[in-house]
Amino acid sequence: MKRTPERHLFLFVLAGLLFCGSIAHGQDLEDRVIRRVLPNGLTVLLLERPLSPTVSLYIRYKAGAVDDPDSGTGAAHLLEHMLFKGTESIGPLDRAADAELLERILQTGRELDRERARGNRADADKLKTLAARLQDLQSNHRKAFRSNEIDRLYTMNGAVNLNASTGQDVTTYHVSLPMNRIELWARIESDRMIRPVFREFYSERDVVQEERRQRTDADPDGLLYERFMSAAFISHPYRRPIIGWPSDIAFLDPAVLQAFLLHHHAPNNTVITVVGSFRPDEVFRLIERYFGDIPRQETPSDRFTEEPPQGGERRIRVHFDARPRLMIGWHKPALPHYDDYVFDVIEALLSRGRTSRFYRRLVEEEGVAESAAAMSSLPGSRYPNLFAFFGTPREPHSPEALEKAVYAEIARLQEELVPEKELEKVKNRMRADSIRELASNEGMASKLSYYEAVAGDWRYINRHLKVIDRITAEDVRRVARTYLIPDNRTVAVLEKKR
Repeated sequence: MKRTPERHLFLFVLAGLLFCGSIAHGQDLEDRVIRRVLPNGLTVLLLERPLSPTVSLYIRYKAGAVDDPDSGTGAAHLLEHMLFKGTESIGPLDRAADAELLERILQTGRELDRERARGNRADADKLKTLAARLQDLQSNHRKAFRSNEIDRLYTMNGAVNLNASTGQDVTTYHVSLPMNRIELWARIESDRMIRPVFREFYSERDVVQEERRQRTDADPDGLLYERFMSAAFISHPYRRPIIGWPSDIAFLDPAVLQAFLLHHHAPNNTVITVVGSFRPDEVFRLIERYFGDIPRQETPSDRFTEEPPQGGERRIRVHFDARPRLMIGWHKPALPHYDDYVFDVIEALLSRGRTSRFYRRLVEEEGVAESAAAMSSLPGSRYPNLFAFFGTPREPHSPEALEKAVYAEIARLQEELVPEKELEKVKNRMRADSIRELASNEGMASKLSYYEAVAGDWRYINRHLKVIDRITAEDVRRVARTYLIPDNRTVAVLEKKR
């Protein structure tokens, strides 16, 4: 589009509005977000936004796959599943039968696991007998409780966006409810925080194993990603898959999950965020009443084995009956390191929108890629992580041709200063995206709780934009020259078997 004087004026005014808007928005948050910490260490963030008579409620535990115990990968993820199975008071139809059958199921399941763990030396008849007994006990147990009772209670009371997720850094439970149902949420969530019952444990463990087969073993993107991460990290637990390694999932025990729950889902490792139409003092008193008596715990140390400097390119190939894919990753520092902010700008320059460098050059001009995207802070942000590229070559181009084109774009960052107009345009897009992400109650609750858990202070939302404003073209070139180098990268290619 031809840039007339009027268009220049429009762009200048738009940039000014975005900049002033981001500052005003940040100050508005500073003035309105209420942060309180209960005596047991639980952090509460409250933001009143009377847009509609609803509230979004987030619980973030600073615990994810990175915190899984050795030989117990997948524990955080399976625990997320199990916490939807009810509590001592939510779900049972016959409490005595529920408790008795659960104990018998646990004993039989453990006995079966011990025999299975013997591998080739296992007694086939014993395995068959124990499996039949477990199946029979589970069938009888289903008569003693109502399955999915937590989901039912929420749905009956107008819940939307009810979900949970496990990442490398955090585990999250969230829901949006009418404002007059906040106490129901507090009763449910405090109860499953301290009195969960792991009903249907062994059948749910089987569900997770099938989930892994579908999303990783039988999926080209999932398989390539898993192999890529395990090659990029050799010592840090970021190398572990969130869902867990197959042999670990198969033998996860309820006791492992109970220990994880006690220490990692402790109140002093938890952030609760409420955003929407409510009275902050009333909601805080509710949270204090239902969560305040939960005892704090000694939480495990954040210290892990550090990933050593790479010192040379790593390359892996994955064979799969699918179209080729390419992944490249470079090690980088985590927040709040200044260079982490610079990588956010580099990600936006290369990959955000149809005017980004990767899209314009690799997809439109050269036609070497069907898709080309960059991502900073993979797979998490609590520890040093990766700046990564994901791409699919366009036929007849090969992954090697796409890889070469990616390095040409990286070389441009290393050799040429990004023009000021392009840099400012990218910053404006980042400001606009940030404001857009915080527009809904759910988006706001998500961001506040995430940065309070991961960065230790929700105000990172405001600091991020302020630091982004200071980043220069020279910062971009320096960071590209420092980190985006051959000795610091891992390359993974998925290709068909020949």
